[in-house]
Amino acid sequence: MTLFRLFLIAALGVITVYTGVVIANHGLTLFPAFFGDMGAMGWAGQFNLDFMFMLALSALWTAWRNGFSAGGLGLAVVAFFGGMPFLCIYLLYLLSRTGGDMRRVLLGDARA
Repeated sequence: MTLFRLFLIAALGVITVYTGVVIANHGLTLFPAFFGDMGAMGWAGQFNLDFMFMLALSALWTAWRNGFSAGGLGLAVVAFFGGMPFLCIYLLYLLSRTGGDMRRVLLGDARA
């Protein structure tokens, strides 16, 4: 479990720094670039479409894990738009709260 936590912390650090550099160099123009690549029907657009479905899966899991409650739906929106930074922080929080019990992390307390 320690290696998983270290991976989450490293991934969060790398994506945060990388995002900061991209914002500094290109500004907050994510959506036009993201959807523009998809509209161009090239490999960058294929990757973005694939990534968008991964974000949707993360959001769906987050909502399901929380019983599709109002809070769970709110977290799902944050998961979709927050991407890997959200997922790293959320999983680190869940690991801490559950004592590393992966059944409780993945399924939630009610299902585990």
